[in-house]
Amino acid sequence: MQPTGVIETGKATNALVDLLKFGQSVWLDYIRRDLITTGELKRLIDEDGLRGMTSNPTIFEKAISAGSYYSDLLKTLKEKANLDAKGRFEALEIRDIQDAADILRPVFASTKGRDGYVSIEVSPYLARDTQGTISEARALWKAVGRENIMVKVPGTAEGLPAFQQLISEGININVTLLFSQVMYQNIAEAYIIGLEQLAAQGGDVAKMASVASFFISRIDTAADNLISERLKSSKDAKEQEQLKGLLGKVAIANGKLAYQRYLKIFSSDRWKKLAAQGAQTQRVLWASTGTKNPAYSDVMYVEELIGKDTVNTLPVATLDAFRDHGHPRASLVENIPAAEQTMQTLAKVGISIDEITDKLTDEGIRSFEDAFDKLLEAIKKNS
Repeated sequence: MQPTGVIETGKATNALVDLLKFGQSVWLDYIRRDLITTGELKRLIDEDGLRGMTSNPTIFEKAISAGSYYSDLLKTLKEKANLDAKGRFEALEIRDIQDAADILRPVFASTKGRDGYVSIEVSPYLARDTQGTISEARALWKAVGRENIMVKVPGTAEGLPAFQQLISEGININVTLLFSQVMYQNIAEAYIIGLEQLAAQGGDVAKMASVASFFISRIDTAADNLISERLKSSKDAKEQEQLKGLLGKVAIANGKLAYQRYLKIFSSDRWKKLAAQGAQTQRVLWASTGTKNPAYSDVMYVEELIGKDTVNTLPVATLDAFRDHGHPRASLVENIPAAEQTMQTLAKVGISIDEITDKLTDEGIRSFEDAFDKLLEAIKKNS
């Protein structure tokens, strides 16, 4: 379902609002100019308990290509000879991020800085460039000039030291494109190191916020494809049964076990020293939670990943679906042995989760690079 530009809002209390009772915040994985200017964003905040927003090159490319929402600004920016397509995009992107952040400012205030954030992403071309990521993140943070934003940094080997450095400088970061439990743990530990460095320099750790964006549905898409291929060639009845039992189960199991790492890391004595100074945990944010397989429930990646101190950033269609027929429960800590068994069975049938997550990281980078290329073309076309 493509966003229509009009997001239907429902009654004052609904399944989206009820997620807050379980400690989960809903953010919107979508941004477009009319969402800000028509009052729809404020209605989502007031009626659905929306607590934040995320953006990426794909979202902006669709928004710019969808209509005339940015035509006036793009024409004005084109007249500035010193701005190329990327410069023009950054100008309109920064305006949207600033305006959305201002609308979310009351949420930021009422939650004492836990929520109310809008994310802006560094160029996907920098995913393998540590220093480039640091430089662009600093520039975006300064240009937007809002304390309730997060700069998105990729969860790559090169993004990891960039993230730690930026946290140590007091810049809020959303680490994106996380698939691997091991990389998630590395990111969580880098967050703690970054805060310790900030505190040692006299910075206020209580003012810091970060999320680790763990991608979900793409894992099932990749795992299901491998499982289906194995089912075609398998002649062993027991193996066939094991393979069938894994379909649609890997992504949620992987997410649940990542959250178990979160619980362990942020209950350590080392963390408690920072918490005593007012530091907030780096929450796990579930991303890519729109269901891609029509055979699965369209709210599966919301209902099965509900837990304390988490965020789910939902595309418009999933937001509407969960409001309509979602059933919240404290699902994230349910059946952890079953999640462990799922990952063990995956390994037993010869499918490597590490190979899946490594490939998805590379594919994710390429996907965002392709979207950014299309975005810049859309900027040129609509200017």
